[in-house]
Amino acid sequence: MLWSLIKILSFVAMVMLVSFGAGRLMEAQGGVIIQYAGVELSFGALQAALLVVGLLVTLWLMLKLLGLAIALVKFINGDETALSRYFDRNRERRGFEALSGGLMALASGDGREAMAKAKKADRLLNRPDLTNLIVAQAAVASGDRQTAKASYKKLLKDPKTRFVGTYGLLQQHLQDGDTEVALKLAEHAFALKPRHGETQDVLLKLQAGQEDWHGVRATLTAKLKHGSLPKDVHKRRDAIFALSQARDLRAEGKLDEAQNYAVEANRLAPGLVPAALLAAEGHREQNNVKQASRILRAAWQLAPHPELASGFAALAPEEAPAARLKRFGQFTKGTDAHPETKMLMAELYVALADFDAARQALGDLAKTDPTMRALTILAAIERGDGADDQSVRQLLTQAISAQRDPQWICDNCGHVHHDWEPVCFNCEAIDSIAWKRPPMSEAVSPDMLPLIVGHMAQEAAGLPPRLEPEEVSQRDAGAAKADADADADADADADADADDTLLKE
Repeated sequence: MLWSLIKILSFVAMVMLVSFGAGRLMEAQGGVIIQYAGVELSFGALQAALLVVGLLVTLWLMLKLLGLAIALVKFINGDETALSRYFDRNRERRGFEALSGGLMALASGDGREAMAKAKKADRLLNRPDLTNLIVAQAAVASGDRQTAKASYKKLLKDPKTRFVGTYGLLQQHLQDGDTEVALKLAEHAFALKPRHGETQDVLLKLQAGQEDWHGVRATLTAKLKHGSLPKDVHKRRDAIFALSQARDLRAEGKLDEAQNYAVEANRLAPGLVPAALLAAEGHREQNNVKQASRILRAAWQLAPHPELASGFAALAPEEAPAARLKRFGQFTKGTDAHPETKMLMAELYVALADFDAARQALGDLAKTDPTMRALTILAAIERGDGADDQSVRQLLTQAISAQRDPQWICDNCGHVHHDWEPVCFNCEAIDSIAWKRPPMSEAVSPDMLPLIVGHMAQEAAGLPPRLEPEEVSQRDAGAAKADADADADADADADADADDTLLKE
């Protein structure tokens, strides 16, 4: 649009300039006198200017005719392609000019102009490898999807442009949401040029979306081989998709094969919590509790996580609280300073009703890092230690509005997941879900406390539940009736006492 406006303004300016020059020449005095062999020719200023222009045009035509004459002589002398080369050279020059104009229009974002120039270049040039690509890009810029697809399909015929055509069609089908065809095109583009990073990423995303875990792992290996993926990242992501394979096989009832993949995932990434849990679960089912315990403890040492503690507790579900406390003492050894260990041990001591030890295990965590869980544990300790209801209620009120504890949150889009997943359901990002705390804005607003403290906090503290407005009205009506009855009884007693006094008198 802007380029067209510039051309129109330039044409108008040129016409005005020529008109102005012609007017000045007509008004100019004198002229040009040519004398030759006794002949004298006199021209005015405007006539002289037109004569010069005419001579230049004549010279240009003579040069063209000279070139044509030379080509004709060569043709007569046996050069059968002399004339065709002469005309092709002119057509080729105009074609490359159109191609250049199309590229300039495409760079400036003028899709329509680029399309017009590209079609002209396609008509003048016998270079489909260039013109089809420019036509396709111009069609994409102008929103003509049908022309774009047709041009990309033409590029598939030439081995030199086959990858470009395949990748262009891949992008078109991705925009259409046709993931099945896009996956086949991505596989074909990857086979043509396995080093192409963008093709690798698109193929990886499509395979993950189709839950083709075997294909994903093969693509990850190719990315590592061609240097587009660091070794440590490849190792972790390979573990993630080995775990995904284990989950699917386990759902199909293939427990032994699933266990092999789960163990492989745990070996590749010992700190990956879901892999450790699944491998430990498989060992527990095989009555290899010792190996399951070793896997869970290794994962806890790398990154303490409440699900690891739950999995470790499930290894001995019937054990007494004292025995569980002793076993967990070995499990958490070396991570005493971690908040997760402090809260875990405090909960175990609460289960034993040893509230002093629970308070000592929790330490000052409720003050230095007051999360919902830490404050709730402290409220339980206070309640068990005989604190008054007001103190417990105050702690629970703080817990409701405090920073929430870590959750499975996507680093890419911030979506909260109930469980860990290899691919975010919301943004389809791979390996983006991490165990971390949500923003403070995710905590409960203090404005909501009057609505929920009565139901949640009082129930957790063992206090009477908060009544609904209707129940409050009924309670107040009953209390008022009871007060009225009491007042009536009091008045009756007073009257009786007065009557007895009068009788005595």
